[in-house]
Amino acid sequence: MTKPQLVKARIQAGVWEGVLTVADAQDTPPELQITHLSQKIDGSTVAPQPDQPGTYIVKVPIPAELLTDGVQTFLITDKSRGVTLNSFSIVTGQPLETDIRAEVDLLREELDMLKRAFRRHCMETS
Repeated sequence: MTKPQLVKARIQAGVWEGVLTVADAQDTPPELQITHLSQKIDGSTVAPQPDQPGTYIVKVPIPAELLTDGVQTFLITDKSRGVTLNSFSIVTGQPLETDIRAEVDLLREELDMLKRAFRRHCMETS
């Protein structure tokens, strides 16, 4: 089974929107998990796109209470596989001279996800 593809469409009115495509139109979409600083974010939706089998519209509401100065990175993962499908960062406060802080924040999020998966793997195999 190939990895589903999730592509950003836009952010509008505080909602990140993307298009999720599964390899086989008969497949069901994966259960998505959205996290920010390793905390789960609820409220995302996955709705089939009627005119395109195997394609789904994903909407992730961005909680206003999470928007503070600096870079806030959100990860969208396939919950069952633990695979990152996409991510997005929101920069607030002073303009950044470079994107490096967003990249470092994303690396931290992915490292945390890998640590959790590795610990879970160790627990399951011991």
